[in-house]
This record gives sequence, C-alpha cells and structure tokens, in this order.
Amino acid sequence: MATHAAATRNISGLARALTQSGLMTEYEAEALHTQAHGAGVSFVEQLLAGKRMTAQQLAVFASRAFGTPLLDLAAFDIDEIQKDLLDVKLAQTRRVLPLFKRSNKLYVATSDPANLQALDEVRFKTNLVPEVIVVEDDKLTVTIARLVEQSGANLKEMAKLDDLEVGLEEAGTPASASVEDEADVEDAPIVKYIQKLLTDAIASGASDIHFEPYERYYRVRYRIDGILNEIAQPPLAIKDRVASRIKVISKLDISEKRVPQDGRMKIVLNKTKTIDFRVSTLPTLYGEKIVMRILDSSGIKLGIEALGYEPDQQQALLQAIKRPYGMILVTGPTGSGKTVSLYTCLNILNQPGVNIATAEDPAEIQLAGVNQVNVNDKAGLTFAVALKAFLRQDPDIIMVGEIRDLETADIAIKAAQTGHLVLSTLHTNDAPTTLTRLLNMGVAPFNVASSVILITAQRLGRRLCTHCKKPEDIPPEALLRAGFTQDDLDGSWTPYGPVGCDHCKGTGYKGRVGVYQVLPITEDMRQVIMRNGNALDIAAQARKEGVRDLRQSGLLKVKSGMTSLEEIEAITNE
Repeated sequence: MATHAAATRNISGLARALTQSGLMTEYEAEALHTQAHGAGVSFVEQLLAGKRMTAQQLAVFASRAFGTPLLDLAAFDIDEIQKDLLDVKLAQTRRVLPLFKRSNKLYVATSDPANLQALDEVRFKTNLVPEVIVVEDDKLTVTIARLVEQSGANLKEMAKLDDLEVGLEEAGTPASASVEDEADVEDAPIVKYIQKLLTDAIASGASDIHFEPYERYYRVRYRIDGILNEIAQPPLAIKDRVASRIKVISKLDISEKRVPQDGRMKIVLNKTKTIDFRVSTLPTLYGEKIVMRILDSSGIKLGIEALGYEPDQQQALLQAIKRPYGMILVTGPTGSGKTVSLYTCLNILNQPGVNIATAEDPAEIQLAGVNQVNVNDKAGLTFAVALKAFLRQDPDIIMVGEIRDLETADIAIKAAQTGHLVLSTLHTNDAPTTLTRLLNMGVAPFNVASSVILITAQRLGRRLCTHCKKPEDIPPEALLRAGFTQDDLDGSWTPYGPVGCDHCKGTGYKGRVGVYQVLPITEDMRQVIMRNGNALDIAAQARKEGVRDLRQSGLLKVKSGMTSLEEIEAITNE
C-alpha cells in the first residue's frame, strides 16, 4: 500500500489534472504511465489508444485545465509554417509543432501542454519563448506526417558553421576521452548553440559567461555591467555535452571532472578582430560549473581619459608612471578593473626604447612589445621566481600580477629601489589599508616608505543610460548622510536616477565607469609610515593632503550626472 502511494505521488502534468478533475483515479493514471513507458509512446497516445476519451474531448479538457488556446489544426495552412523554425525530428519525437513566430515568442501546437521537457527543447533549439496552443492529437499526427513527406528532410543534416571560426589558444592534442565524450563534443547543435552564446555575449558587452548546473535545471548567465543576468535555461540533459565541448576547445582534460581546471580559447570574428576567453571549470554537486571571462583588449586602447579618473587623479597617476623608478600599486576587489588600469599604463609606457616584462596568473590581455610570462606554481614558476629572472633580463619596467607573499613583496620592493619602475596589484579595500597590508606581510616600514610612490584604489560603478536617465528628488538630509557637504547643496547640480528603456535593456544603466582613490606618497606620508602608522593614521594624513576617498570620488560622479547615488552607495563604504 505504501509503495502504491509513493508511486502515485509522482504523477504530474496532464495525468495529475485528469485525476484532480475526477476523470480517472491516481491508480489508473499511474497504470497508463507505466504502459506508455513500456510501449515507448506518450501518455496522451496511450490514453487515446484505450478509448477512454476522444482526441477532441482531451484537447478541450487540456485547453480549459491549463488555460491555453485551442486550435483546429486541420484548418491551419501548413504552408504558412516557417521552415527555419521546423525541426522534423523534434516534432516526431516530442510531438510539438512550431506554427508561427511573433517577436521573441514561438507559438507551438501540442496535445499535451504540460510536456515541459518538449517545450524546453524548443526553447533551446530556437532561442525563442514557446507559447502553447492545444490541438487534437490525431490531427497533430496527420500534420506532422504531411510535413515529413513534403520536406523529405534528412534528419542527420545539421546547419553548417562557416559564419564563425573558432581558434585555439595553444597547440596540442586534447586529453584522452571516452567514445561517449567524443560523440558529445561533436554534437553539431551543441557546437552551434555555444558559438551563438559566445557571440551574443560579446555583442551585449558581457564580461563573463556562467554555465551553471543544478538539481532540476541548467542556466546560462551573462555578467553585464557588473550584474549577472539569466539569459537561457537549456535542457538539463545537455549540461555534460556543453561542458565537454567547452573543455575541448579550451584544451582541457574532458575525462577529468573531479578537480578544477583552467584554460584559454579564442574566437576569430573576422580577419582583424579576435576575442580571448579565460575558461575555469569547477566540480559542483550537480555537474561542472564553467565560467568564461571575456578578455577584450580593445579597452586599453581607449586611453586613460576613458577610465573615469578625475583630472587631478589622472595627472598624479601620469606623473608617477613617468618616474624612472619606484612602485605603483593598484588595489581593489576582483572584477574592479585593475588589469585594465595597469595595461592602460603599460600601453602608455610601451615605447621602443624600454624593456617591459610582466608576470601574471594568467596573462589576460596580450600587448605587443611587452614580454609577458604566465606563472605556473606546479612547475615552480612563481611570481618570486619570475621576478628574479626579470632582474637578469635588463628590464626598465616590471609588472607583477599580484603581490601575494613576503618573498614576492621583498623582491618587487628591491627592484623598485634599484632603478626599476614596478607596477603591481593587491587585494585590499582602499589605498591606506594597502600600506598596512604590506607592513603586515612583514615588509619593513623603511622599505615601504622608500619604494612606494603611488597607490590607486578603484571600483567600477554602472553608468546611467543617457537615453532614459531622469532627475531625482533626493531630500537634503539623505544627500548629507551620503557624504555631501552643506556647500555641495547649492542647487547648481541635479542628481539623476535610472529609468529603463530599450537602449539599456530596461536596467537604466549602460556601461561602467571607474571610481578611484589616488594616493601619492608624499614626504609627510612617508613619516607616518616610518612611525608604524596604522590605516587610520594614513587615512587621516591623506585627508589632510586633500586626497579624496572612494565615496567622495563617487559623489563627484553623482554630481556630474554620470551615475546614481544608489549605485555609489552600493559600491563604496562611507
């Protein structure tokens, strides 16, 4: 008895609706499910074969039960069906028939509106939102048969992919794979789907693509302007094939699914435009999550003016990078634009008369004329080892991807003290805490004071859409709490907020802008460091010297109408 009860609880969809309406018992519905599975047919076909209901009665019931429109398919002109939307194999196996498209919606005929798996496959293959129209099952069978006969389509023929060339970052042969894996990665619809996702991500300005498997669904998200947006929910059954395909073109081991892996790939959009991707895989409870970082080097060619520095901050940074020696540090969380800032500086410094070497993990942007090295901890090529090698290579400028330990910090500081310009990053919240982080690593205060010449802390905030932003009425008390002074509330400027339009996809924001704290190390600041001053002492000295913190710099962006107060409060601490 308990076993029967457990079994009937699994009834769902159309069968559940029939039992709830009293047209059959749960036991009868379960028996029909079992018979249909054994015969290899759908629940609807098995139900109609038993002559419990006619096709017309079932269609009327399904239309009312699920609130979907009812159509007499015999009166529909099948010549009106768009052939590019018709997948004969899908129509035969899943019994769903695309009829017509309006905007991003695809109206499909089916006798079972609760067949969510079939609708997911339609969404995956067409990238359109399926809208159900209920039809009689017998007429659906006749119509599909006529379409198969008319088309004479070869179901094995798939679309060719000549519109996009996929190149590989490194030469080599993929690791060994099973026969099943090889079949997966050669699946043409999967190849086409992944390439469409990549090109759509580039066109939309995304910085990352997330492929995320969960217990009951699989989703794809783009990070656009710092915010993750769900783009698609392909069928859960394809998650392993998607992962295998991405791992193959990234030269990763497709047979290894137990440990994280990192790789690279690139796509060639045309003869002059290529986009690199950094690929990271992570084993999760329900499969491998894959994140692809889009590395578009065109950002560094825009120049320092496009990054969002205030005029005095830009002048301080340019003066620092023109110094013959010393250390410049860029700090901020992951995804705050540190790499673009560093490479913008390197692009300015990249002249025929200088030798530039970089050590990164990995090199995200390729810059002609710069000697770039990927660190490899497993092989023993750490940041410290690379730095030691650089010093024997007659360098003028050295860039270290990140200072992570005392050994790397010591070598970088000695290089800055002996006639080299050193650029690097640290993961700290603001500029004052960067100095105390070096001291906490074990670097002597004298070495910090004598080597570091400038620190830049940064965040990325979303830029208001210029097509739809509108003035906001913010109470003076709220502006004062946010950090504005009484003098700022002189009525000479207006705060703006987001609205949303077609140009910004309804978010109210389009693009991002940098918010910076630029801290030059003056003689007075060096005295504070030499006295073992903490972050509060350094911050107090910075305020005395007129250095704006991140919140104050962000408020200037609000005054200029570039972004909203809400956005600045979200990305900075008061």
